[in-house]
Amino acid sequence: MTRQIRVGGVPVGGGAPVTIQSMTNTPTQDAAATVAQIRRLEQAGCEIVRVAVPNLDAARAVGAIKAAIAIPLVVDIHFDYKLALECVRQGCDAVRINPGNIGSAEKVRAVAQACRERGLPIRVGVNGGSLEKPLLARYGGVTPEALVESAFGHIRLLEDCGFEDICVSLKSSSVPVTMRAYQLMSGKSDYPLHIGVTETGTLRMGTLKSAVGIGGLLALGIGDTVRVSLSADPVEEVYAARDILKAAGVRREGPELVSCPTCGRTKVDLISLAQEVEERLKAVDKPITVAVMGCAVNGPGEAAAADVGIAGGVGEGLLFRKGEIVKKVPQDALVDELFDLIAEL
Repeated sequence: MTRQIRVGGVPVGGGAPVTIQSMTNTPTQDAAATVAQIRRLEQAGCEIVRVAVPNLDAARAVGAIKAAIAIPLVVDIHFDYKLALECVRQGCDAVRINPGNIGSAEKVRAVAQACRERGLPIRVGVNGGSLEKPLLARYGGVTPEALVESAFGHIRLLEDCGFEDICVSLKSSSVPVTMRAYQLMSGKSDYPLHIGVTETGTLRMGTLKSAVGIGGLLALGIGDTVRVSLSADPVEEVYAARDILKAAGVRREGPELVSCPTCGRTKVDLISLAQEVEERLKAVDKPITVAVMGCAVNGPGEAAAADVGIAGGVGEGLLFRKGEIVKKVPQDALVDELFDLIAEL
């Protein structure tokens, strides 16, 4: 088991529930726009949010952003240690840096000391796209071993300052490289792990890569907090993360939808039906399983493990609970009847 840190009031590691993170894509210095996006992320289920801090204007906006949101705020810093110090003064909840790229040991020590005084953790964020040149030369490119060695190099700089309130990420755009790097790190260290696959692409392929990489690691018992990285609205990252956590069996919050793949017996537009139910389930927070089946003959039996469900037929369908038929319902009323039944649970 990893050791535990706290990001704001949220525990990470040490057996705490795996948390969902995302990152804003608004200009951080535009506090109003950033707050508006964070509130949307909160509503979607985001539990920790990160903002980029590329300049002093962005750092100075951190206080106003923090004051207007309900979830912990992590700042993402590269190269300029003074930006980290300003963000700490502004009241951020954690700092993401690579200690090796912010300058001298004195600068690393200044950031570590500022974070220690406020009780803030530091995430060491290693990325395959920014690995140190000597490591790339030694290992012949971005390899799991290179990522892990880079992580320990950055960690050592903080440990030399007596700072151990650390979380670690080792991300690559390659799913196999990422997974192996986290496996290696998990065997060598008990620091909590922020897991994810970076630069995964657009919504469809990015979600698939993240599901394989993040889900695979979670199924192995590796990972304390997750971020799905997509070239899409950050809200989609949160939805994808929620689904991955459910699929991996590590969280059972909110509803789960199961639906059949359709076949020649299907007499209803099952795809549209399932999509409508999925969309409406976003407003439901009960830990239930909901089934949408395409065959009124076999549907209830095939989805007997579901708490509630519907099975479509010609002109009408069946509403069922725990595999038992509740009643027949006209086709155009199936979804409304289903959600009436859900409301009674």
